[in-house]
Formats: sequence, structure tokens, C-alpha cells
Amino acid sequence: MLPRKSIQNIKPYQPGKPIEEVKRELGLRDVIKLASNENPFGPSPKAVAAIKKHLYEVNRYPESSCFYLRQALSKKIKVRPDQLVFGNGSDELILLALRAFVEEGDEVVVTSPTFLIYEIASRIQGAKIKIVPTRYFKYDLRAMKKAITKNTKIVFIANPDNPNGTYVTKNELEEFLKGLPEDLVVFIDEAYFDYVQERDYPDGLNYISRKNVIVTRTFSKSYGLAGLRIGYGVSNAAIIKYMEAVREPFNINSLAQAASVAALKDKKFLANIKKKTHEGRRFLYGELGNLGLRYIPSVTNFVLFEAGKDASKICKKLMKQGVIVRDMNAWGLDNFIRVTVGKEKENKRFIKELKKIIT
Repeated sequence: MLPRKSIQNIKPYQPGKPIEEVKRELGLRDVIKLASNENPFGPSPKAVAAIKKHLYEVNRYPESSCFYLRQALSKKIKVRPDQLVFGNGSDELILLALRAFVEEGDEVVVTSPTFLIYEIASRIQGAKIKIVPTRYFKYDLRAMKKAITKNTKIVFIANPDNPNGTYVTKNELEEFLKGLPEDLVVFIDEAYFDYVQERDYPDGLNYISRKNVIVTRTFSKSYGLAGLRIGYGVSNAAIIKYMEAVREPFNINSLAQAASVAALKDKKFLANIKKKTHEGRRFLYGELGNLGLRYIPSVTNFVLFEAGKDASKICKKLMKQGVIVRDMNAWGLDNFIRVTVGKEKENKRFIKELKKIIT
């Protein structure tokens, strides 16, 4: 039996190794993970309390409409409830958009390097991919706009971007949105939205009424709920209706829904996470600079830095010392390593082990 042609040459996404797997493989007891851009500080205590409260209800299917979360989130971000769709992480929202709007043979425009799922999921859908290189580690929206044709159905924009940590400015995005085809969907992935402090960073929600813009965000990063897998998309009601039509029922589990509602209420916790992350990022900047390693200035909770031709070997040596970071070969960035901002103790341990290897 042969699979669909569109998946025969797909290289599956390789996630970062979990802590427990590294412990088993290498016989280590103390392992820290700074590879998957998770929130190292954990979830809000209010979210944990909500999970505990609903633990004995997991014998029932979750509410498919995410009613209470939909109401809470619509009030927080000031959109109508019918402008929201929820996914099993942001990844599922990418799949829903492709299912809803892309026929086999349609074009999708992506950049490279960026979040790999855009291209992988589009190829699985049978789309023709137009890849526009980044420019100085940033999205080149002018070049992406030139790549759009009458056959283009979706353009994916990660803002901020993963793995580069850079962002598209308000002026750049508004210039890009001018004069686009009426039937083109612009998918703006704002998974790292909460970490950004820059004044010229655009809030994608300001554009959902102008064009066919979908903005996605997640509870996996700043809210610390990565293990529960929940994200959300915001757009005009017509687009959301089509995405809902291709969404699987019960795709958001009951614990994820309860935890997310509680997390939204804990503003102090979120503010503290941002503060600690920014402090940790500044520490990494200073230490990487002292080691003579070039890093890409980031607005997220991770830093991409150049480690030379031995980058992959450095990653392996760090793992043997119980420090998991991200080898960037899959993105074509062979000389680079991506490190997540961890707790203060974790950041110091990473730098200590890195120094041993490269000096």
C-alpha cells in the first residue's frame, strides 16, 4: 500500500527530547531542558488549583464549545465569542486553516527558517510551497508579498518568529497588508506575544477586521500550560465558522479548559513570568557576549546564537552533562544553537557547561 503522494517525502518534525528520555538514555539524575521554549517557572497556582478541582470529572467528555473559556477570553481580548476557535496547541490551528482554505495544488507562502510546521502541514495538505528566505534573520515581507500570485491561499507569518526570535514591525505589517487579494488568508502566529515589550510591535488583533487575517496565540508559553496543549485563533466570524467546520469535536480536554480560564485571571503571575524571562535573557546576552559568541537579539523567551561548525557536537556534549538545548540543523542553521531562557540556576548551569566545552 502506498501513501498519498503529498506525504511520501515528508520529513516529520523532530521535537526536543523530554527530560525523562534523556535521563533514561544517558543514566543521568539531574537534567535541565532549555530546548523547547517552555515556561520553566511552571503554571499559575490558580491554574493548578483549577486542574485539581476538575480531576474527578475526567470520566466525562469535555465541553466541545469551550463555553466558559470562550466567554472569559472574549472579554479579555475584546472580541465576540464567535470570533474565537480553540485548538490542541497552536499547531492544530495551522492544520484547521489549511483544511478549511487550501485545496490540493494551491499555493502557500512561507519563509525560511521559521516554525517548521507551516511547511510540513502545507505539504501534507498537498499545497505548492513558495519559500522566501529571511533577511538578516527577519521576515522579508516585501519579498513575501512579491511571491503571492492568484493561486496563493495562505501566507504564514510568525510574529515573533521561531527560531530567530525577531519580529515584524507595525509599519512592515501594515505595508504588507495593503492591496492583498480578497481571498488570501494571512495567518499571523503570535505564540510569543506576551513576551514582547517593543513599542513598534503590532498587535495582530487590530487587523482581523480589515482582511482575512487569522491571529493565533497559545497557553503553552508564558502561561506555562504546554503539557495541556491549548491555543486559540481569532478572526472574523466567517473565517472562524469554516475552521470550526473542520475541527474535531472534543479537541480541547476539560483540564486544559479549566486551567486556561484560571490562568487568564492571574495577571500578577504573568507579569512575574515576563520580568524573570527578560532578566534571564539579559543574563544570557551578557555571558554569550563574554564568550565571543554572536547572538540574534530576541523579543521572546529564547536566544539563537552562533556556535560555529561544531554546534551539533556542542549540543551533544551539553546533553551528556544534563543540559538539553536545540540543535538547529533541521532549520538549515548548522552553525547555530537555540537556548530557552530558564530559571536563574538553569541559565548559570548552561553557561558553566558551555564554557567548559568551548574554552
